Amino acid sequence: IAARLPQLYALRRPRWKQAPAHTAIRYTLQGLDPADVERAFRDHAAVLAGSPADRTSIALDGKTWRGGFDRFQDQKALQILSALTTDRTLILGHVLIGAAGKSHEIPAAQQLIHELGLTGRLFTLDALHCQKNG
Repeated sequence: IAARLPQLYALRRPRWKQAPAHTAIRYTLQGLDPADVERAFRDHAAVLAGSPADRTSIALDGKTWRGGFDRFQDQKALQILSALTTDRTLILGHVLIGAAGKSHEIPAAQQLIHELGLTGRLFTLDALHCQKNG
C-alpha cells in the first residue's frame, strides 16, 4: 500500500498522514454490498471495453473455487462464471453458479449474457454448452 501511496495522492488528496493498514482496507471492503460492487465493476469494465462493435468475441468460462466448500454445513464448492473479452483480456462480469436458482453453467451463462447486454455477439464456451436443450 505504501508503495502506491504517491499515485493515490496524485489522483486524490486523502487526509491521511500515512497509508492505511491492510486490515483497515479489508474491513472497508467487507462492509461493501457485493451487488453494488459487482454493478460498479461491470459499469467500469463496459467503459474500458468500448462499444459492443469493438469487441471481437467474448469468452465465458466457469471455475470452481478451491476450498470454496464447507463439509460441516453440507455446502458444495462455489462455482463462478466469468465473461471476458478475448482481444483485450478484460473481465466484463461474473455470476455465481447456483445463485438465484441457476443449478449449472448453462442457465448461468444465459443470465450473464442477458445481464451484460451481449446478445448477438460471438462467444467461445466449453463443449457442455453445445447441448440441444439447456
